[in-house]
Amino acid sequence: MKTMFRGPLKTVLKRILLRIVLVLAVFWGGSIVLFSFLPVPFSAVMIERQLGAWFSGDFSYVAHSDWVSMDEISPWMALAVVAAEDQRFPDHWGLDVSAIQKALSHNERHENRIRGASTISQQTMKNLLLWDGKSWVRKGLEAGLTLGMEAVWSKRRILTVYLNIAEFGDGVFGVEEAAQRYFHKPASRLSMSEAALLAAVLPNPIRFKAASPSGYVRNRQAWIMRQMRQLGGERFLQENKLY
Repeated sequence: MKTMFRGPLKTVLKRILLRIVLVLAVFWGGSIVLFSFLPVPFSAVMIERQLGAWFSGDFSYVAHSDWVSMDEISPWMALAVVAAEDQRFPDHWGLDVSAIQKALSHNERHENRIRGASTISQQTMKNLLLWDGKSWVRKGLEAGLTLGMEAVWSKRRILTVYLNIAEFGDGVFGVEEAAQRYFHKPASRLSMSEAALLAAVLPNPIRFKAASPSGYVRNRQAWIMRQMRQLGGERFLQENKLY
């Protein structure tokens, strides 16, 4: 009897799995196309954070973001995240192979100090359509979807979406919300030092606080400002059509 049902059951499970894969492929592919020109209302990480707060009993938490175009964001902010997170952003196709190789070599030697090699493109895709955390499944999906996004979106568009959905603090998503929350001004008026401070907390915005920066965050802010100058300031953005 078990042998009789094993074949049909296996076939049904394969069909269900295939349908799930097809639905996800259509959803992810459609989202990449739609968000190449439409504002992003929310991200997968925002949903994850909101549901996590509700399940833990915190009904006061609100994951909030206000969409703004690149023209409404200070050029210093665009430059700051590139200087801090991915200085080869204009040159790669979503994956920085040399950075990945260096990170793997470093992690083999220093198991207690793991270094990442995610590009701004990868972080944008992870925040937008995937989930937080570390797993080979997510990293594989992230890599494939990032290459698809790079084929459809311009670098300026990727940077715009990243700045609008990046997490800058507890419940604070997007540069406009961060600028209003921490500096009481729109993102268009952020100064060089303010932009560098926001970029300094991006590696861990829950641990690092823009509202009360630690000595480490201040040192990182100063390093980012030096990198911004070395890249060439606003000229770097214009030459690479990022702003």
